[in-house]
Parts: sequence; C-alpha cells; structure tokens
Amino acid sequence: MRRREFITLLGGTLAWPLAARAQQTMPVVGVLQAAPLINPYLAAFHQGLAEAGFVEGRNVTIDRRSVDGQYERLPALAAEFVRRKVAVIVALAPVSALAAKAAATTIPIVFELGSDPVRDGLVASLARPGGNITGVTFFANLLASKRIEVLHDIVPSASVVGLLLNPKNANAELELSDAQAAARALDVRFVVVRAAEDAEIDTAFAELARQGVAALLVAGDAYLSSRRGQIAALALRHGIATGSGTRELADAGALVSYGADRREASRQCGLYVGRVLKGEKPGDLPVIQPTKFELVINLTTAKALGLTISRELLFRADEVIE
Repeated sequence: MRRREFITLLGGTLAWPLAARAQQTMPVVGVLQAAPLINPYLAAFHQGLAEAGFVEGRNVTIDRRSVDGQYERLPALAAEFVRRKVAVIVALAPVSALAAKAAATTIPIVFELGSDPVRDGLVASLARPGGNITGVTFFANLLASKRIEVLHDIVPSASVVGLLLNPKNANAELELSDAQAAARALDVRFVVVRAAEDAEIDTAFAELARQGVAALLVAGDAYLSSRRGQIAALALRHGIATGSGTRELADAGALVSYGADRREASRQCGLYVGRVLKGEKPGDLPVIQPTKFELVINLTTAKALGLTISRELLFRADEVIE
C-alpha cells in the first residue's frame, strides 16, 4: 500500500468515530404532535430554530411523534421522551402540553397552542411561567363569538348556526360556551355536533344538514384542523358557510377564518426552543401572545355557495382567496 493511501485510510478511520460521536452528542428535540403538523407551520418552526442558530441534522436532532387525533396515546409518548432524556419537549396543542407537563418535571417544555395556558394549568402566569415550561399561544379557542359574528355578517339570513367540536379537546366546552352566547345575542338557533373520528365528521355534517344549519364554526382543535380538506368538501356539498380560527381551513376551501397568525406563532416557538437549547430557563421566558389577527375570506367558496360578500367586509379582510 502506498504511503499516501495509507494516510488517507487512517484519516478516514479516525474521522468516522469522531463524526459518530458528534452525531450522538447532538441535542434531541422531541416534538409531541396531537395531529400531523401543516407544512407552512413546520417551515416557520425551522425558521425560528435557524434564527437561534440551530439547523436540523447539523447541530440538532428533531424527533417528531404524532398521534393523529388519538389523544389518549400522548402520555405514553411523552414518557418515552422523558426516558430518552431529550433536551427539549415541544408540545403542539393543549393536550400535548398537558401530557408533557405530567411526564416531565425537569426537562424543558416549549408549547404552541390555541388556548389560555394559565387556565389550562400549564403556567403560573403569562409573564412569569415558572417551572420548566413556556411557549406561545395564539388563543384560537377564545374568539368564538367574534367568528360567529363574522359568519352572520356574511350570511345574515342564517337562522340556524352550528358548532363542530372534538369532544376529546379539554377546551371544547369553553369555545362552546362562547359560541352559544354569540348565538343568543344574534337570536339564532344553535346546533352542536361532535366528531373525534373521520366517520363521525361525515355523520356530523349529515346532522347539520338535517337541522338546517346555514353557518358553521369549526372549533379550534388539532385533529379537526388536520381534517380540513374533508370538512371543507362536506361544507360545500351541504351548502354550509363554514368558518374557523386558523387560516388553513379557508385555504382548504372553507368560507372564512379569523384568528392569530399561526406561522408567526410557529416561528416564535422555534426561536424559544433555540433559546432554551442555549441554556435559558423556560420559566423565565414569558409566554408569547399574538399581536396580529387576520381575517381571510375564500371568495371562490363564497361564489360556489351563492353568497355575496359586502365591499366593507372585503376591505376589512387581510387576504381574499380567489
């Protein structure tokens, strides 16, 4: 063997275990998802991580686990992350955050959710979370009355308004109470349907049609959001004007959405994960609250439903999908 070849081989032999050790010491971030994460939000999360100096595969490993709406599986996955001693647990949705908090008493937790984390018992306060947990909230479950009002502005003739919720979601009752109050104020009949599985969504829409529901609010929920295509298609088939708190449903074909900018929430979540990886304590990082809310109207769907959107409402919209 030539001397140069021998040196090259020797160098490669030494480099391999060094690279392997570097891979093994790379911090692991465990992501606990109640349902599959939508691509734009995933990209925004990685953007935030990159802003903090972390890139997947280069200096951080990300292990994503989704239960696809089977929320009862979350505690076991959270416990698995604890056994593996991951560097940070990222909890997407309130049910994921609650499972993570119950399992991890010392591992840092960063959540991204649509509810009030103080009310959920996740943090002591928004300004000073305390303990090993902090994150981002976009308050998707707290604006039901406003969304009902927007739907009624678009379909003022609707005498029956509905709410689709997931009974497995602990915050469903809060959104239900808010939507009921809005329906009473508008003096319209209110119908509630529940779905936690794909077949139940089909059954729910059949019931909505039977009850004569003309306008429907989809409650904030990770599973229901992941079934946005099915929901939008059923709403159009049954001629029901449908709204929600996150724009992905409007992108999928629902009529309208009103809520916080989820992409920005995901970016901030990634940024917080990076800061925690650098050594900052979650309990000292205030919970990030939304500063921007967006109204998105799907004009194509409005035309398909035979609805006319007023110029005033179109002017108010942050985005019109055509």
